[in-house]
Amino acid sequence: DPDEAQGYVGAALGSCIFRFYKTEKGDWAAEKVIDVPSKKVEGWTLPEMPSLVGYILISLDDRFLYFSNWLHGDVRQYDITDRSKPKLVGQIFLGGSVYKGGPVRVTEDPEMDQQPEPLVLNGRRMAGQTPNMLSLSLDGTRMYVTTSLYSAWDKQFYPDMIREGSTMLLLDVNTETGGLSRNTDFLVDFGQEPHGPSLAHEFRYPGGDCTSDIWI
Repeated sequence: DPDEAQGYVGAALGSCIFRFYKTEKGDWAAEKVIDVPSKKVEGWTLPEMPSLVGYILISLDDRFLYFSNWLHGDVRQYDITDRSKPKLVGQIFLGGSVYKGGPVRVTEDPEMDQQPEPLVLNGRRMAGQTPNMLSLSLDGTRMYVTTSLYSAWDKQFYPDMIREGSTMLLLDVNTETGGLSRNTDFLVDFGQEPHGPSLAHEFRYPGGDCTSDIWI
């Protein structure tokens, strides 16, 4: 709703989401409404790993907020019916840096009691993939995900992505009660490009999506 005097912004390195809004006095204020805690880890660059919020969007009906955590490796869905109190209703891990059996061991996690399963595509474990850019269909039921952030950061944190290329995945979205699941019938593997592995980042629906206004 463009008439609502409020919105949301993601703080990448702060691993949190702020809501900004116009007050009754007519000025503007901001409040932190989502905070993704860091994980204490071993085998990584630092002793604590932030989530690193990659991309954020809102469904066209203003009911759900979505964002990706590029380091932790998950996509989250929040019900924002109560604008100041988002409620987590969907979450799915698509790789990342803390998967089970990987080089990083999580020693303390405020949210989870075990590390997530690794991403497996067509029978192959994908060590160099993690969600970043998101694009949501106008009806809110299909979310496409690409995995590259910046090539320099990809090289540092996900060197396998440089060697094997990135991917585009499709998530099926439950718009009734919330929930995210990977559509196993869809996969674009950019490691199979004619001129070698490529890094997919931003993309758009030809007919418009919830992250653009070309459909108006």
